Amino acid sequence: MNEVIEDDSRYFSERLFDSLCRRRNITSEVINKAQFREFWDQIADQNVGSRIQTFFDVVDKDGDGRITKDEVIEIISLSALDNKLPNIPKKVDEYATLIMEELDKDNIGYIMIESLETLLFQEPTHNVRGENRNLSQMLSQKLKTPHPLTKWYEDLKYFVHDHWKRCLVLVLWIGIMAGLFAWKYIEYKNHVVYDVLGPCVCIAKGAAETLKLNMAIMLLPVCRNTITWLRNTKLGVVVPFDDNINFHQVIAVAIVIGVGLHAISHLACDFPRLIHATEEEYKPMEQFFGDQAENYWHFLKEVEGYTGIIMVVLMTIAFTLAWLRQGQLKIPSFFRKLMKFNAFKCSKRYDAFVKKLTGFITVINKFTGFNAFWYSHHLFVIVYAMLIVHGIKLYLNKEWYKKTTWMYLAVPILLYACERLIRTFRSRLIPAQLCKVLVYPGNVLALHMTKPQGFKYKSGQYMFVKYTAISPFEWHPFSITSAPGDDYLSVHIRAVGDWTKDINKAFKDKYSLKEGSERYSIDFKGGDPCIPKVLIDGPYGAPAADYKKYDVVLLVGLGIGATPMISIVKDILNNMKAKEEEENSLENGVKLQKNKSGSRSTKNFRTTRAYFYWVTNQQGTFDWFKGVMNEVAEMDKNGVIEMHNYCTSIYEEGDARSTFISMLQAIGYAKKGVDVVSDTRVMSHFGKPNWRDVYMRIALNHSCSKIGVFYCGNIGGKEELKQLASDFSHKTLTKFEFHKENF
Repeated sequence: MNEVIEDDSRYFSERLFDSLCRRRNITSEVINKAQFREFWDQIADQNVGSRIQTFFDVVDKDGDGRITKDEVIEIISLSALDNKLPNIPKKVDEYATLIMEELDKDNIGYIMIESLETLLFQEPTHNVRGENRNLSQMLSQKLKTPHPLTKWYEDLKYFVHDHWKRCLVLVLWIGIMAGLFAWKYIEYKNHVVYDVLGPCVCIAKGAAETLKLNMAIMLLPVCRNTITWLRNTKLGVVVPFDDNINFHQVIAVAIVIGVGLHAISHLACDFPRLIHATEEEYKPMEQFFGDQAENYWHFLKEVEGYTGIIMVVLMTIAFTLAWLRQGQLKIPSFFRKLMKFNAFKCSKRYDAFVKKLTGFITVINKFTGFNAFWYSHHLFVIVYAMLIVHGIKLYLNKEWYKKTTWMYLAVPILLYACERLIRTFRSRLIPAQLCKVLVYPGNVLALHMTKPQGFKYKSGQYMFVKYTAISPFEWHPFSITSAPGDDYLSVHIRAVGDWTKDINKAFKDKYSLKEGSERYSIDFKGGDPCIPKVLIDGPYGAPAADYKKYDVVLLVGLGIGATPMISIVKDILNNMKAKEEEENSLENGVKLQKNKSGSRSTKNFRTTRAYFYWVTNQQGTFDWFKGVMNEVAEMDKNGVIEMHNYCTSIYEEGDARSTFISMLQAIGYAKKGVDVVSDTRVMSHFGKPNWRDVYMRIALNHSCSKIGVFYCGNIGGKEELKQLASDFSHKTLTKFEFHKENF
């Protein structure tokens, strides 16, 4: 029975199996097919009365028709274990007392099924899905699929409408590359070497010219100070500066193609033609190449040859480690699927091959990751030096003004060098001192720092952090979780990579910190010479920083991806407080002082409604921002911020395995105003959100509005939310503009 229901629900399934057998007086541990069918029909019965009876039987372990406090304690513990809620068993006696007080009004020491029915029928409907059952019907007509040709036309129209900025940049970039390639192709087609080398030299030189351009602009997307400044200018209206990293990667692909064309044209065509040319054919070539070569070594030993080889090798290393930066290379699913066939399943050789492949991939993942990516990318210093030398020592161009490589690279390299110098000086001249360190469940470390004088930022922005005790060189980006109105800076760091694991371990070991214990934080006093040295650099622009451009925002954070959204929520909360102070001061005729954020008025603050969805798979992660959620619940009298916490480790509402947790949640919130899952004043939802319903509800509540959707989390979640934003924008009167965080 365990295997039929689910392996990770073993405890619950055992109790369910026992209750089903007990009701039918079955004493054996084995059931036949007919009995199994009868069991399954009862489990699958959607009738409310039947489901309550089944649940009652599971709780009533001794089958006497009464549920005692001890049985309540046991079922709470089992339900918490099944739903991966480690904090609930810590207060199991308190929760059992709450349930007994609610259902055992006469204090007789047990609960009858009638009391249980009364409570379950009154279960609150705070779930978004329950509230919006009619939404799908209301919008179904608008979301119907049109004729294929009409759909193709509409998809193209909407694609251009949604991505015109990207299209504009790409068309301009590709056009410039095509122009440069054509220019060099025509130039060398009329060159004297064309008679011997033919189109190969034209292709090689055309590709080389595009490489000069791409190697130059490759640096621009990673000039973060410049990008942050430009995105706030009028140029930001037509250029998608938030796609800087994506454009950086696209340029890298173009460089790979350019290198391939350039190298293949030389190695497979130009050099063989020079080597095998007749004496008469080669004579015009002597002024460029000197004595005729006898083999490839003649070219490879020259400066042009070995600088080219060095560049290709170093770029291959950098590109490969960038591709493997996540350190999550997996064995192809094709090999796993083959194991379903008996020929492969029973083959010892194939099994040994899969094990060796798995071991090889494990080794690769061990030596790749962010650190390998970060250090290998600094090989670009050598690459650019080799590129300049390679461009100076040309065979066919002797005049200095025709050796244009350095001309392409001069400004980008100078700009990038200035960026690095600014980072170095700014991080040292504007110190940020640690004032508090906290550790939270889920391997999360929170650093609170003093706000350096003149350090101004917007909610949603990020900054780089360097902890010199781990590495004197590495900088890592983290969203700023404090709000601009706070008197401190904070970041939350989850241990998922080499550096993040090291900094978590360093603080935990040095100060004996442990999450969930009394010693989960440490405060530092100013002037203490033993305070760990943490350097910061920033702030830098991010898509979430533009949330103030929208009247209504949908904020979505998955796991640690909630960090930029929390800063926005806190900023909205601070603006709500400031607005309330403004109104009170105007009523009392008192002159308004500057508020925390440093502004005298909130009249430019547009956001009137915010929907915050935080999806996490661990109960303990709600501790990260417990204070913020409680403050929002207390301060937001007008319902400006709608908070939704989802815990995906809990089975969805309506599932028998989460029924008791749902009942406990309802009683706990009614009596104490605190959610038993998140331990905050914000009620938690079970399972995953139905994003389609979320979009539907917002579309109906804010018709003809423009909604800013801000997302931070994994790639899988991004695709669904982005597609839904596009669908609802195209087929309803509400427009959703999707933004994803990029570091």
